[in-house]
Amino acid sequence: MKRNRKIGTQKPALVNITLTTVRFSEVDSMQVVWHGEYVRYFEDGREAFGREYPGLGYLDFYANGYTAPIVDMQLQYLTPLTINDVAVIETRFIDTEAAKICFEYLIRRQSDGTLVARGSTMQVFLDKDGNMMFNNPTFFDEWKKRWLTK
Repeated sequence: MKRNRKIGTQKPALVNITLTTVRFSEVDSMQVVWHGEYVRYFEDGREAFGREYPGLGYLDFYANGYTAPIVDMQLQYLTPLTINDVAVIETRFIDTEAAKICFEYLIRRQSDGTLVARGSTMQVFLDKDGNMMFNNPTFFDEWKKRWLTK
């Protein structure tokens, strides 16, 4: 994934949309969502993505003898969310031939559609001994065949 391109300009292979309502515990003393919560919203998006497209959830990694830590994250804040706003999290799977998982995220305020944040994550595969995989694990190739060839 090139880091010098604008997030949201590449055509995603798959997309998941999930909603979350901003809770009191997520806002800071300025009454806006604390910046670190957006990382949690990305996580919410990845988890929802894994439920919609079974086989790419965290437990699926473990069941196949792998982990997939995030090794790179980009996040750009555009405008704040506040308490009780509903955030629309668009999680976009960006296909690549490399042995990695790339997602982009667009977070909008539901009430007016304003883009409030955008970002991306890149995960790599580690085997059970913690070694980085330079080829896609078989289960990931099978997942891609299942979901990307429809």
